[in-house]
Amino acid sequence: MKTRTVSVPAPDATPLATDVCLPDGNRPRPTVLIRTPYGREAHRAELRGWAAHGFAALAQDVRGRHGSPGEWHPYQDQEKADGAATVAWARTQAWSSGEVVAVGASYAAYCALVTTLDAPDAAPGVVQGDGTPDAVIAAVPALGLTETAREPGGPERLWARAGWWAAHGDRRDSDPDALERALADDPRLLEHLPVARLAERLATGLGRELPSWPRLWADRERGRLVALGSAARLPLLAVGGTRDPFAEDTVALWRGWGGPARLLLGPWGHHLTADRSVPARARLNLGALYVRWAHAALAGRLEPTRHGAIALGDSGRWHTTRVRGTHWPETAPEAECRWPFGSSTGLRLLHGAEFSADPTRPVRSDDLAVPVDGDHADRCLLLSPPLPRPLDLAGTAVARITVTADTPSADWAVRLTALDPSGRAGPLAFGIVRRTGPPGEAADITVPLGTLGRRLPAGTRLRAEIAGHHFPAHARNPHTGDDPVTATRLVPSRRTVNPRGSALHLPVVARRRYVEPVPEICR
Repeated sequence: MKTRTVSVPAPDATPLATDVCLPDGNRPRPTVLIRTPYGREAHRAELRGWAAHGFAALAQDVRGRHGSPGEWHPYQDQEKADGAATVAWARTQAWSSGEVVAVGASYAAYCALVTTLDAPDAAPGVVQGDGTPDAVIAAVPALGLTETAREPGGPERLWARAGWWAAHGDRRDSDPDALERALADDPRLLEHLPVARLAERLATGLGRELPSWPRLWADRERGRLVALGSAARLPLLAVGGTRDPFAEDTVALWRGWGGPARLLLGPWGHHLTADRSVPARARLNLGALYVRWAHAALAGRLEPTRHGAIALGDSGRWHTTRVRGTHWPETAPEAECRWPFGSSTGLRLLHGAEFSADPTRPVRSDDLAVPVDGDHADRCLLLSPPLPRPLDLAGTAVARITVTADTPSADWAVRLTALDPSGRAGPLAFGIVRRTGPPGEAADITVPLGTLGRRLPAGTRLRAEIAGHHFPAHARNPHTGDDPVTATRLVPSRRTVNPRGSALHLPVVARRRYVEPVPEICR
């Protein structure tokens, strides 16, 4: 099998560079389409893998990137029109059976979804529906500007967006190490205020301008693709990692999808890879799973339900998930475990029931060490006793806290760390929300901590931190009530956490439903 490069015309005749890899033989084949801003040539091994399993495999540079001419405008309307035109083009080729599966990860998943859910009206001479794929695989999906730039609870994802824009924004190619080099020259780069003008300082280290940076923060529309997915009737495979920052968007997409939908959540980050030390039993051949799922989806063999599997960390065990009403996974009510604050059997308060959140000295997101001295606390710190037995966690975790701030705006960051029996710390869960209200008014706040899939051994202790910042992963709240993107003045905020009524809620697996992930996803 050979890979050749062709030009596929966009609706305005812009030639989009597309690699095509065909199986041996002349029989018409179903098509897999990957549209990416990260360089089509990086997918050549993947294309050969699809072709070896009987698919015509396409990888296309999106408009304005790498081999495709035009202007690059991330998350704007050209992706749906260009994607639909490419799907329609593929259906007309002699090697095509007429079936198309849209596949992508991260921004490429956005491309697949926007083509699937938001296809434009058919062009003259094109039958309506020819530009819509028959199935979609969306891995670690970046669902839009707002979803990637802000947490669901409001705070801005500073580190990730600065890194992505430095590497890919306003340029034809990519430079993955751009932000690291800029920080080496200017270690306090991300402290620049206002955040909206960070690109001006970043441009010095990059040697180029980032004119699209302000538009990133101006967009505030969240949930458009998830809402459109509720009307979809074609099959979806949503793939994510419990260590991926977009895991909750992956879950929301699957949970709201109108057609047959499968969810696969592994012990992975955004690159869908696990630590090299992970035992072989915890590894999964995603390529083989994708092929088997695609065949089942195109043949109409998938059950018309929403279900899937979530990995219990690196244990090699997978737990089944279901959608029932608005809750998931389907578990018995007694499966939720409540860990009250200030309790010897829950989370014991070490210090910081009163603390100062100072944006000039923020709690760092890149350091799991915690201060021992609580006399000048910058966070509330709590610790559980050792687990008497192993604990399986699968599902959504939340912290419900009763708190007070003396400023009109306050971010509340909750970081949960697992301390193994030897005392080694590892991240377990994190959530952050922004609250505005009268200074000094007590508030009951729910902080979503994401979707957990872990097996904790006996002897593990849970450490909870409640802080006012999580920098540089998130922009600092100035506490003045001003927009953190445009603010230039920072003031400290006095905080109080009331243990009474505050608790951590964890999704404990009460009735184990272990499954094999591939059969579960493909049935």
